[in-house]
Amino acid sequence: MDTRSVVDLSAVTLRDGESFESLLQRFRSSVNRSGVMREVRLRRFYRSKAEKERLALQRAIRRQRRREAKVRRSMGV
Repeated sequence: MDTRSVVDLSAVTLRDGESFESLLQRFRSSVNRSGVMREVRLRRFYRSKAEKERLALQRAIRRQRRREAKVRRSMGV
């Protein structure tokens, strides 16, 4: 991802009669949906381009194996 990309901050507004716990829960779910924490974990340490490509290939292989296993299960094999 480009480091010059636009930052979209999650924001929630307090509704009438809403408790702080409910507000906090909505904020946390908003942050989770936006993928901010996932991005922070991915960028915690530097990864070279070669390492990113290798990890992407591994993810693709796992995804393909899961799809094949799902097809085999549906066919009863």
